[in-house]
Amino acid sequence: MSRVGSLHHVELWVGDLARAERSLGWLLGALGYAPFQSWEGGRSWALGSCYLVVEQSPARTSDRHDRLRPGLNHLAFHAGDRAAVDALAAEAPAHGWRLMFADRHPYAGGEGVYAAYLENEDGFEVELVASPPTAPDQGVPS
Repeated sequence: MSRVGSLHHVELWVGDLARAERSLGWLLGALGYAPFQSWEGGRSWALGSCYLVVEQSPARTSDRHDRLRPGLNHLAFHAGDRAAVDALAAEAPAHGWRLMFADRHPYAGGEGVYAAYLENEDGFEVELVASPPTAPDQGVPS
């Protein structure tokens, strides 16, 4: 199977590595990522052949991410079934996340998408998307 076109890694520059480890590290671990690399100023977590880096680079120009400016708006992750999304959303505040769009949760992305939108203290947004429910006679959705 070819890896052409699949993500190799994503690197996020953060203003505070310890705070990023508390929020992003917890979330990545909860989603099945394993610690991969660690160095002064950075950490990474891997899932399969893809890994995610958080780095407190001295070359950054700000300490806070602004998802409304050009660049990365958010990362979206498959998070399991609806119960798994609900459990992650409930535990997230203890790890530095807040629920976004609470008035429209869990359908902030539209009627057909069950998801939780979270923002951490550094302004990074993640979308935790539930797998669509499967009727017993339909098998696994493709």
